[in-house]
Amino acid sequence: MKRNPRKVKWTKAYRRSHGKDMTQDSTFEFERKRNRPKRYDRNVKDNVLKAIPKIDKVRVDREATHHKNRMKGMKAKEQQEAAKELEQGIVLVKAPYVLQQDPSHFTAEDQSQGFPTTITGKSVHGRIIVSFLYLLFCLFG
Repeated sequence: MKRNPRKVKWTKAYRRSHGKDMTQDSTFEFERKRNRPKRYDRNVKDNVLKAIPKIDKVRVDREATHHKNRMKGMKAKEQQEAAKELEQGIVLVKAPYVLQQDPSHFTAEDQSQGFPTTITGKSVHGRIIVSFLYLLFCLFG
């Protein structure tokens, strides 16, 4: 079954068209496929072999810079999303003794959704608690 490579997420064409990979860079000139063989010259060969590590280092540095520029606002965005999710599900994270001392943390809306007035280990799934602990870790370091 044929597919358009620009629409298949794992292809280079998709990554380039959506700005995830670098498209224009002079370091790509060295990786280009050439059809005509050049005349062999030992000096040119030596210079090229010496230049390969430098070119590779430049390419890696430019890729790292490109990735850093793409990810500039992601940390703040992830923290905002984590804070929002934590705010919405704070009932699942609060310790049981806090809820017993101050039941005002539960609103009528929470109780109508089936949240217990005291949280026990059996009433809340472990993976929900783990995910909220992860959110806490993301927010507060």
